[in-house]
Amino acid sequence: MLVITDERFLDHDTGHRHPERPDRLRAALAGVAAVDNELLAGGVSPRRAERDELELVHSASMIDRVVAIAERGGGHLDADTPMGPGSFEAARLAAGAVLSAAEQLTAATTSKDSTGGESEAYCIVRPPGHHATPETSMGFCLFNSVAVAAASLAAAGQRVAIVDVDCPSRQRNPRRYPLYPGTGALSERGTGAGEGLTVNVPLPPGATGDAARAALDEVIVPAVERFAPDWMLISAGYDGHRADPLTGLCYSASDYGDFVRRLVPLAPRTWPCSRAATTSTLRGPRPMR
Repeated sequence: MLVITDERFLDHDTGHRHPERPDRLRAALAGVAAVDNELLAGGVSPRRAERDELELVHSASMIDRVVAIAERGGGHLDADTPMGPGSFEAARLAAGAVLSAAEQLTAATTSKDSTGGESEAYCIVRPPGHHATPETSMGFCLFNSVAVAAASLAAAGQRVAIVDVDCPSRQRNPRRYPLYPGTGALSERGTGAGEGLTVNVPLPPGATGDAARAALDEVIVPAVERFAPDWMLISAGYDGHRADPLTGLCYSASDYGDFVRRLVPLAPRTWPCSRAATTSTLRGPRPMR
C-alpha cells in the first residue's frame, strides 16, 4: 500500500481545543506506524492541487475567500471552520494528495517494467473535505478533496466509484455529484446522467458493524460490481464509531478494517485495466481520545 501524507498538514491551525486539530494527524500517523512503520518510511509527499483542478469542483469566489483569509493571517470560514495562515496550502495539499495517489498508482501499474506495482493508497491528510460544497467551505472542510480527484479522473475518461462508509451523508459530495448520496434516503437515486447510480443504505440508530457488513455485502458490493469502475475512492470517515457523540451508530475500530477488506477487491487489477486502484482518504471522527 502507498501512503501519502506530509508534515505540512499540521500547519492547518484550528486551535488546540478544536475537534479537527493537528493532533488527529499525529494520532493517525502513530496508528499506522504501530502496525507497519515501513509504510510511513516508504510514503510520499503530495503535490499541490492546481487552481484549475480545484475549479473542476469549486467556484472561483469560494477559492478566493479561502485565499484571502489565509493571507490576512487566518479567521473563520463559518462557525465550525477556523483556518490559519497555512490552511490554504494544507488544503491544496490535501486535494493534491488524492490526485497524487492516482498518478502514483497509474505509474506503478502501467510502467513497461511493472510486475504489478501498488494498487492501493491511503491518503492521511487534513483538513478534511467531505462537507465542502461547490460554493461553500463548511463543517471543518475547505476543499472537497475526493470530489476534486473524481472530477479530474472523470474528465480523463475514467469511471469512478466513490464509496462513503460514513454517517451522515448529508451535505458532502452530493452537492457536486447528483449520483452520489445526498441526505441518505432510499428514494434518492441520482438525477440526470447519474440517475440510478446513487445507492444509499440508511441504518437505524444503534446499528453495529454486523448491520453495515450486511449492507455492504448485499447492496453496495453488487452495485459497485455492476458499475465496473476504473477507480474506487473510499471516503474514509469514522463518524459511525461508537465513540462519536452525534451519529448514534456503534461501529468498532475492527469493523472499519472489515469494510475496507470488502471494498478493496472491487477495484480491477488485471491488465490492461490495472490502472484501476483504490484510494482511501482519511477523515472523521470528532472525538479525540
